[in-house]
Amino acid sequence: MGKLEGKVAFITGAARGQGRSHAVRLAQEGADIIAVDICEDIPNSPYEGASDADLAETVKQVEALGRRIVAAKADVRDFDRLEKVVDDGVARLGKLDVVCANAGIAGITSRPQSVWEYDAATWQTMIDINLTGVWHTAKVAVPHLIANQGGSIVLTSSAAGHKAYANIGHYVAAKHGVIGLMRTLAIELAPHSIRANAVSPTQVDTPMIQNTAMRRLFRPDLEHPTREDFAPASQTVNALPIPWVDSADVSNAILFLASDESRYITGVALPVDAGALIK
Repeated sequence: MGKLEGKVAFITGAARGQGRSHAVRLAQEGADIIAVDICEDIPNSPYEGASDADLAETVKQVEALGRRIVAAKADVRDFDRLEKVVDDGVARLGKLDVVCANAGIAGITSRPQSVWEYDAATWQTMIDINLTGVWHTAKVAVPHLIANQGGSIVLTSSAAGHKAYANIGHYVAAKHGVIGLMRTLAIELAPHSIRANAVSPTQVDTPMIQNTAMRRLFRPDLEHPTREDFAPASQTVNALPIPWVDSADVSNAILFLASDESRYITGVALPVDAGALIK
């Protein structure tokens, strides 16, 4: 018996990176999955978005574990579409137990910008995806969790949800907001036996950081910094001598918060940060 045997988990941003890792890890422990991803590029983002093929690969990996998965394209900014996909997934899989609000974009722009220098569209896109999209995810899922008489919500924040970093002020604001949203959900949903927590990763080894714009942010002295150039600069963020954590490290934290092993833990923002927050 897995730690999530017989449970159903809804995961946003599930086509690749952390989201795919979360889907596979929870499936390994017995969960069936409702998976969504926009599967498109975000305008003005300095890195490519996930693709239909990426989401299909997530489906393939979950099904290879013998678990069911309902996967669909959905933008977390589109409440009506997200609600339709989740309602359909619950109808097909029977219930909902776990929510993993993972979808998000990085706080980098084509060049470093202070918070007052952003144009309105850059600011709004960040807030719409990284904060309002998380609220949408909770909003469409909570009625199903209440009907299930309990469950676990895990929101993805960041070390930037606890402290400030220069040049990503809109990201910092959104991720601080996620922690405030999580704490409010924890209070409001406790009478329904629904727990709400967050994970706060440091840099995670996914396309969100492994791209030219992020590498240049950390290595402005180089025109074309490589992964190897980026690593020592990224390591300065962390207390432990590593440049970044793996998606699996975050997935294991989410598994703990989703499972009965954390049955009385709610309202907590769990750092998966290699000590970034103690520096």
